[in-house]
Amino acid sequence: MTAAAAAASSAEDRRSAVRSLLRLWPYVRPVRARLATAAVVGIAASFMGLAIPLVLKWIIDGPVAERDTGGVWLGGGLLLLVGVAEAGLFGVRRWLVARPLAGVEAAMRADLYRHLQRLPVAFHDRWPSGQLLSRGTTDLQLLRMFLAFPLTFLVINGVTIVIGCVILLAQDWTLGLVVLAPVVPLVALCSVFEKRYFVVARKAQDQVGDVTTVVEEAVLGVRIIKGFGRHRSQARAFLGLSQRLLGTELHKARLLAGIWALIMTLPELALGAALVLGTVQVADGGLSAGTLVAFLSTALALRWPVESIGFLLAMSNEAATATDRYFEVMDAEVPAQVCAKGGSAVEKGGDGLRFAGVRFRFPDAAEGSPAVLDGVDLHIRSGETMALVGATGSGKTTLTALVPRLHEVTGGRITVDGTDIATLSRPELRAMVAVAFEEPTLFSASVRENVLMGAAGAGDDDLRRALRIAQAEEFVDALPRGVDTQVGEQGLSLSGGQRQRLALARAVVGRPRFLVLDDPLSALDVHTEARVGAALREVLATTTALVVAHRPSTVLLADRVALLSGGRIAAVGDHHRLLRDSAEYRHLMSGEGHGEER
Repeated sequence: MTAAAAAASSAEDRRSAVRSLLRLWPYVRPVRARLATAAVVGIAASFMGLAIPLVLKWIIDGPVAERDTGGVWLGGGLLLLVGVAEAGLFGVRRWLVARPLAGVEAAMRADLYRHLQRLPVAFHDRWPSGQLLSRGTTDLQLLRMFLAFPLTFLVINGVTIVIGCVILLAQDWTLGLVVLAPVVPLVALCSVFEKRYFVVARKAQDQVGDVTTVVEEAVLGVRIIKGFGRHRSQARAFLGLSQRLLGTELHKARLLAGIWALIMTLPELALGAALVLGTVQVADGGLSAGTLVAFLSTALALRWPVESIGFLLAMSNEAATATDRYFEVMDAEVPAQVCAKGGSAVEKGGDGLRFAGVRFRFPDAAEGSPAVLDGVDLHIRSGETMALVGATGSGKTTLTALVPRLHEVTGGRITVDGTDIATLSRPELRAMVAVAFEEPTLFSASVRENVLMGAAGAGDDDLRRALRIAQAEEFVDALPRGVDTQVGEQGLSLSGGQRQRLALARAVVGRPRFLVLDDPLSALDVHTEARVGAALREVLATTTALVVAHRPSTVLLADRVALLSGGRIAAVGDHHRLLRDSAEYRHLMSGEGHGEER
């Protein structure tokens, strides 16, 4: 079960719609004055609508009964004035809510994005990207629509119904009781509907996230799909998810249609009964024609507020599930930043990079499963380059990810120049430590922007130096716009070797004090690898580096080599010594044991 599905099942019975929606208050509070004003304006507009039946009563019982033509024209003008005022007030209400609520949506989206950037890599490993994407787009759009329409109209229509009922009872209490008879069964029906709709709405929104994930994966993996001719199987998988979503949406539609039919039918039956009884009273002389017309007009004016209850409840429940989904991500805990009190900045020329009894296991690992790293002890002296070698699944990539704190150690400690990295803020640590992964990630931006992402404040001279070290200068200059060429999403417009060289340039552009490279030359041909290796020695000579290596050519860049086996460092020494003394190392360097691990 994914993290999204687990969150959905745990939240399903835990929160009511009201409790969920109340969590939006911190975002709504800054615009509460405009929303309150909009509600007041909307109520005033509804009062205008309720005033129309009273004007009709005056016209019928007054000018019409007395055959006063001037009075009729006056009444008509008054009706027109009231109608225009009602329309104008509703326009003002919409103007009041449009701009601030767009700001609320933008603020929530910005907070979500910031929070996602702060969450640990383990969180992103558990959550499908489509689920996160749907929370930042579809769910926030639902919340903006709720705040703009259902929220204010629940208040406006509620007040309108109460005032309208008072007017009905004041005109004729017996007919008023007839019209109000469906209230009790409608309240019970709406309560049942709300509970059922909440569950289905949550299911539909989660399925939208699943569909989004499949679409995103299909777009990013289109080369694999086409290369293996899997477009039909992918289409079938997408169709299956779409059919599930369609079934859930139809279930929602059936629930909404059922409650809407009852909400419309019961008041109509009551209104028909009131019409018959009122007509009999007019015929008997117990009720004036104007009063009956005003009564029926008031009841008809209440049709929309009453009929909208089902629609507004449906949108409110969808907004409540969207709120739950949004805060499921926002409630995810960001690892606490522990800083030593009075700690001093890391000084250059210190102890280098040291792993002391480092243990690590993934948070989602099965209970009782062995730790990926179990007591790693390793010292990389200041200015030294250490190659890290190990079999597939030995934990090399995991160990390198611990240095910039992409994962947090489960036990032990890692120090840079004698300072525990746990006592450094992440921005401070990552300003000192640069990383380049075997699978390079580029963004939909220019070459310049992708490379300079590796160092704040770096300039064109730094950019050119980094490209030269990565042997990327020649192919970059050959691009249509040079360093200003957009590389496309994931950099897929470039070859694997070109992407890897740009990722390496990004790692070295800031002249980092500590450099962590995860097999940075794996996608390069032999000749390019030799040129990059020669240029990379210039950087390695001035930094402390940990380099994951699978090939002897990469190992030879290092001063010493560490063999990772069984979650621990099994041997440390230079390349030739390990070849002589370690059978496992000889096996790995023979080319039969290289690979990649989680």
